[in-house]
Parts: sequence; structure tokens; C-alpha cells
Amino acid sequence: MAAAVPIGGAMAETAQAQNGGTARQGQPPSGDVSLKVNGKSHRLHLDNRVTLLDVLRDHLGLTGTKKGCDHGQCGACTVHEGERRILSCLTLAAMVREPVTTIEGVADADGTLHPMQQAFIDHDAFQCGYCTPGQIMSAIACVREGHAENDTDIREYMSGNLCRCAAYPHIVAAIEQARPQMKKG
Repeated sequence: MAAAVPIGGAMAETAQAQNGGTARQGQPPSGDVSLKVNGKSHRLHLDNRVTLLDVLRDHLGLTGTKKGCDHGQCGACTVHEGERRILSCLTLAAMVREPVTTIEGVADADGTLHPMQQAFIDHDAFQCGYCTPGQIMSAIACVREGHAENDTDIREYMSGNLCRCAAYPHIVAAIEQARPQMKKG
């Protein structure tokens, strides 16, 4: 087995330059990250390895996005980057280039709920509520991308979002209710 060689001197400076950050010996590489989240611009100095989920929750105080499995398997951390849904637990904050929308950013500025949020309430499409933000973000994308034409398509497209309480029939009904309202807008 090869012995570990500490990085120091010129090697550390090279590693720092390659990482584009301010790595010091014994410290992780870091740098400035600019994010636009829910219409607001943020400039943060972060460890280059921090996930978007951790930035949203720990640095910006947006705790609606949930940390479920932290492995990209449950969908609780789903947000939108530009027009597509992403799993924020698998996305490095430093890699984000498009505006991010979280569950806190889908309602209108006057507090009027998004049609999908209202449909989830109308159909009791949540029980414990833990998965609900990720479910709603995926449901919005499901309709926007044309995957909500029938129950089978909805179930397939939403299969990446797990609900421990098994509210799936209510979630499908909510998506069906919101679909026509979203197509108008």
C-alpha cells in the first residue's frame, strides 16, 4: 500500500489554482458561488463540495426542500433549475447555472397558492407532509413537460418521489385537477 503524501508548497498552489478556490493546506477547496433562488440573487462563499440542498436549507434558510435519503432515491429534495426538475441532494451548488425555484417560490407574490399546491390541499394529497414539497415540485414539472395526460403517465413520471404514507391515489387526483389550470397559464 502506498503511503499518503501530504500536499504542500507548489503542489498545494497548483491544486488551489485548479479548483479555482482558496484551498489552504488541510482545508477543503472553496469559492464564491452566485445563485438566483426564487427570484433573489445570492452570492455565497462555499466549500466547492456543498450540495444545493445544503445551501438552500443551511445558508439561505429555505427549509421547505427536505433532506430525505440524501442519495437521490426519494425525491424529497426536488427543486427546479430553470425549467427542469433536479434532485438538490445530488447537485453541487457550484454547478448550478440556471435560476432555482423551490417550494417557497411557486406561490404568487400575493400569497395565492400555485394551482398544484391548492390541488394537493383539495385532495388531501399528503399525510405527514414530509415528501409534499418534492411531490409538488415534481408534479408541476410532470404537467409542464406533458407527462400528465393519463393516470399511467402520471404514476410513471412521479415514480421517483416516494411517499411513506402512501398518498399516491390522492397525488394523482391532485395532478389531474391542477393540469387544466396550469395549461391555461
